[in-house]
Amino acid sequence: MTGINVGVIGVGAMGYNHARVYYKLEEANLIAVSDVSERTLNKVSEKYNAKAYSDYEDLLNDPEIEVVSVCVPTTHHHGVVMAAIEHGKHVLVEKPIAFTLEEAEEMIEAAHKKGVILGTGHVERFNPAVQKAKQLIENDVIGDIVSASAKRVGPFPPRIKDVGVTIDLAIHDLDVMYYLFGEDVKKVYASMGSILEKCEYEDHAEIMVNFTGGMTGMLEVNWLTPYKRREISITGTAGIISVDYIDQSIDVHGKFAQDIEIEHKEPLGEELSSFLNAVKNNEKPVITGEDGLNALKMVIAANKSSKTEQPISFEEMEN
Repeated sequence: MTGINVGVIGVGAMGYNHARVYYKLEEANLIAVSDVSERTLNKVSEKYNAKAYSDYEDLLNDPEIEVVSVCVPTTHHHGVVMAAIEHGKHVLVEKPIAFTLEEAEEMIEAAHKKGVILGTGHVERFNPAVQKAKQLIENDVIGDIVSASAKRVGPFPPRIKDVGVTIDLAIHDLDVMYYLFGEDVKKVYASMGSILEKCEYEDHAEIMVNFTGGMTGMLEVNWLTPYKRREISITGTAGIISVDYIDQSIDVHGKFAQDIEIEHKEPLGEELSSFLNAVKNNEKPVITGEDGLNALKMVIAANKSSKTEQPISFEEMEN
């Protein structure tokens, strides 16, 4: 085997997909998986011919494994990632990087001290439509960027039990806006609430973000809509780019309107391949721990804004 030996901790919905993709990637050798559910663990380990560890510490003690994907519930990210770093493993942790800013900062510092690579799984950045939008923006196809408007809505997912819709869904588009604009966040304002009895946290939110370059991002997220929609439109002085995340399609309207052809790819496959390439070449991953911290800071600012009914300045945010 010439690929990098990997393990996946937590093989529920997202972790299962990590295992599936690693199993297919030529540059990866899926060595082991871990999960607290014996049924889930056995099902995935048998399907992908991987070792099964009910205790993730046993997986981390496996000397074969060089890289781990951490796909456990958000509230457990810090403990699992810190243990993986202590064992000298390179870590790709699913978004959000952690539950609190303090946890994220501790993870980043620990990775630097240990000399291992820590990446955050913001998969939408690897969506071919998002990458094409970034290219069009950089080529001034729609002129100077003015604003972006995103909608990420759908039914409530019963598997999500430890976080609300902001940290689970809004974080995707907030990170994409940060990526597309190439500017730091200045202020965040949000309004959110909870309607569903089965959800302990907020199930709908409207968020506005001011960026240092003068651009504005607006986002609607919820777990109330009976159909799934994932889209973002970027408005410039010379046109508009509309992106459908699900269809991986783009429409460009304006002065330089054009038909855009996109080669469809699985974003998760692109993400995992990119991270393994960073490990192989001892380079910074495309999405670093610091990027994960920045995205987490945006959603925490949004939650704080909703509670205080005031815009939150990024510079004045207290950890």
